[in-house]
Amino acid sequence: MPNTSAAKKDLRQSSKRAERNTRIKEGMLYAAKMVRKAVESGNVEEARKQVLVAQQIFAKAAQKDIIKKNTASRRTSRLAKRVHALGSQK
Repeated sequence: MPNTSAAKKDLRQSSKRAERNTRIKEGMLYAAKMVRKAVESGNVEEARKQVLVAQQIFAKAAQKDIIKKNTASRRTSRLAKRVHALGSQK
């Protein structure tokens, strides 16, 4: 347990930040899952929409330093590659 008031405040802040970061990371996982589901179902239009949504979520997470910029770029690229492959098959 923190003893000083500054340590107590720091504990409050860090727990709030951890909760916020967890919520955003879960949102990122959900967005990627929705893209994969759309790709597996073969729905090209839905997959393209979901990639744009996922890209926005990844970019915002990178902007807030929850993930690194290159990580956001890599994840977006991999999802877009799947959707592109699906679109070229049809």
